[in-house]
Amino acid sequence: MKGLVIFILLLSVIAVWCYGAMPVKQLQRARSEAAAMINPMADSILKLSGELLYKVKIKADSKAVEKALSGLSYNQLLEGLNNDAAKKTFWVNMYNAWYQILAIRLNKTRPKIFTEKLIPLAGLSLSLDDIEHGILRKYRWKWSMGYLPQFLPQKAIKELAVDSIDYRIHFALNCGAKSCPPIAFYRYANIDRQLDMATMSFMKGESVIDDDKKQVTVSKILSWFKGDFGGTKGIKALLKKVFLRDFSAYSIQFNDYDWDKDLGNFSN
Repeated sequence: MKGLVIFILLLSVIAVWCYGAMPVKQLQRARSEAAAMINPMADSILKLSGELLYKVKIKADSKAVEKALSGLSYNQLLEGLNNDAAKKTFWVNMYNAWYQILAIRLNKTRPKIFTEKLIPLAGLSLSLDDIEHGILRKYRWKWSMGYLPQFLPQKAIKELAVDSIDYRIHFALNCGAKSCPPIAFYRYANIDRQLDMATMSFMKGESVIDDDKKQVTVSKILSWFKGDFGGTKGIKALLKKVFLRDFSAYSIQFNDYDWDKDLGNFSN
């Protein structure tokens, strides 16, 4: 273990010497990935989340995997999910797996499917809202469009939450409706690339550009979580990134969300 750490540090020194200093965000990402690489608990926990989602996809019995996740200690969970890349990978897979389990096996429907604490994990009982709004959105209040924090979030939620909100998770979470993004298997090694691809695919598929009216209609998701995207200015910046055009003079509209049930919508 010690030798691996020294090896990674030496590679970092060589890279900086050869190519110059990395941009801050790139350096932070590299450090996070190196930290998870040398943490065997992270690998074990992330594999369990992927295995659970796979069992759900093929409609196999997932109870043994659920038991393994439930049997983790809280400290193991904290140790394994020690950076945002690991947290996003694990919790997106868990959310997507458990929505299907709750909807199909337990026949849960909106709104209780989101709020009931029916997910056993490491001695905790969590809800889908705990995962989405508490952990992945760093304890944002569900109804505040991303602008207000929750009032007195649980200690565990605060400890498990991401360090920084990543709007791309909104294009990865599937809540069993037709307008939801499809379910993908997220992997730690590729999490950033996968989230970028999910964002590009969803935005291109759901956005309608009307040049005559100078108007862009986008998914209602961007309205519900407007603050996560940086407000209207942030939405226009995202559109520019996706379509390689300037939309600063365009108005933004939001389409209706189709809540008709669409379970098992896997992209791969």
